Amino acid sequence: MMRSGHFAAPLAALLLMSAGARPALAQSLPDLVTTDVLRVCGDPGNMPFSERKEDGFENKIAAIVADELKVKVRYYWLTQGPGFVRNTLGTGLCDVIIGSAAGGELVQHTNPYYRSAYTLITRKGEFDGVKRLDDPRLKGKVIGVIGGTPPVNRMGDLGLVSTMKAYAPYQLDPARKHQTIAAEAIADLAEKKTDAAILWGPAAGWLAKQSGVAMQVVPLLEEPDRPPLTFRIAMGVRMEENDWKRSLNAILRKRRADIEAVLREYDVPLLEEEGNTLLPAAKP
Repeated sequence: MMRSGHFAAPLAALLLMSAGARPALAQSLPDLVTTDVLRVCGDPGNMPFSERKEDGFENKIAAIVADELKVKVRYYWLTQGPGFVRNTLGTGLCDVIIGSAAGGELVQHTNPYYRSAYTLITRKGEFDGVKRLDDPRLKGKVIGVIGGTPPVNRMGDLGLVSTMKAYAPYQLDPARKHQTIAAEAIADLAEKKTDAAILWGPAAGWLAKQSGVAMQVVPLLEEPDRPPLTFRIAMGVRMEENDWKRSLNAILRKRRADIEAVLREYDVPLLEEEGNTLLPAAKP
C-alpha cells in the first residue's frame, strides 16, 4: 500500500497491478521464510498504518503475530509505491506485508482479517446526514480525492469531477509538508480549502481525529457495487509459500479479537464480512 495513507486498499490493488514486478520467487516455507524472527515489509512513514516508531496499527498487528510466533519483529523499510512488492517480498528481504488488498495478483494472500470502506469526511455541522455521494448538497462542492482511486469513477458518474480537488497518488517532493497524501487532504479540509474529502476509511478515521477540527467520517455504504468502494484486507506473502500462509491464517483466527481491538483503537470502520453494514460495537 501507499504513501497516500493506504488510500489504500484499492491502491494496494492498483499498486500490485502497476508495480511491474517480476513474479515473486516460488519457494516453500523452509527455503525462504526466516523462522527465528518475523521479517515485515513496512513503510516507515504511512500513519496510521505504519511508521518507523512502530506506532501504526499495522505495526501493532505485526507485534501480535510475532507474539504468537514467540519471535521478535524485524522491519525492512521501504516507501510504498511502484516496485514495493518486487523490492520487498520479491527480493526475500522480508516475509510478509501486513496490509494488502485481497485479490491482488503479485502476492499470495492470507484470509482477510478485516473489511472496510471508503468514507466521506466533512467538517462537523456542515453536511450532517449526508450518506451518499449523489446527495444534492454535494453538487458543486470542492471535494478532495486521491487520483486513481475508485471514488473518482463514482464522482464522474455523478458530475462531481469538475469541482473536485484531485491529489496525485504519489508524493515525490522530499520537502512535502505532510507525511501522506491522505494527511494533506485532511489538512486542506481542516483549513477550509475544500468542502469535503473522500478517503479510504482506515486512514480517514484516525487522521480526522488528529486534525484538531471536529469532523464527521461517514462510510459510503449505500453506493452501487461498481466501482467497489469496500475492500477486504489480508496479509501478503510470496507465491506458493502455502505453509507460511496457513501459519498466518491460524494466528489470524486465534488472535482475531486482539486484532479487532487494535483496528477499533485507530478508528478503522469495520464492516461485516458480507453486506454493507458496520460491525456492531465490541462488547465491554
